[in-house]
Formats: sequence, structure tokens, C-alpha cells
Amino acid sequence: MEGLVLELGLGNGRTFHHLRERLPGRRIVVFDREVGAHASSIPEAENLVLGEIRETARKFIGIEAALVHADIGTGYDDRDAVTATWLPDLIASLLRVGGFAVSGTPLDHPLLERLPAPTSEPADRYFLCKRV
Repeated sequence: MEGLVLELGLGNGRTFHHLRERLPGRRIVVFDREVGAHASSIPEAENLVLGEIRETARKFIGIEAALVHADIGTGYDDRDAVTATWLPDLIASLLRVGGFAVSGTPLDHPLLERLPAPTSEPADRYFLCKRV
């Protein structure tokens, strides 16, 4: 499927590193507040967007991404509940029809069809969706 891959939350860069290995040649744009990843897992400057993800990713609405990965949960229920109020809408507006989202936060949105999670992971650890 054509389209960008968007990584919401670079963190230590592990997922970005895996995406880069699995999708060679694919443009991967990464969003985070600041860089905290190992030097080998930092994207090129033109593919790194720093600032509050909720705001910076809005500039990419309508980009029709093929894949959006969002691992921006904090582990604090109150903070993650706030993220869950805006993240599904943002992801739905970033994805192309037929595109996929993977998130550590539930993605309840009418344009996102929930898919079965991997059986190798605990229930409610990852949420997979397809843009309809």
C-alpha cells in the first residue's frame, strides 16, 4: 500500500528501528516532544517533527498514511484517558482508506474498524485498526 508511515512517539527508537528494517525505502515520519532515542534509531532531520504530538501531527491531516503507529501511553490512567479523547480522531484523519493503525491506546472511532489483537500479547496491550 502506498503512503507514509507515521510514528507517533519515538521514545527510545526501538519501534522506529524495526519499522525501518521491515519497510526499507519507505518514508517514516516520526513525532515526539524531544529526542531521547539511541543515535542509531533517530530519523533524518526532515523526517523528525518535534513538539506536542497532538498539535504537530495536525499539519499532516489528509496525508493518507498507510500506517500509523502510536505508542504514547504514559501508564497513568488519568493522563491516558485524556489522550484517548483526541488520538482516535487524529489517527483516523491521518490514515488513508484501508490504512492500518497500531496503538497502545484504544482507538474508538467510527472510521476505524477494530481488528483482532495478536494472541501473543496480553489483552488490551495493543489495539489494531483499519481505516474504513
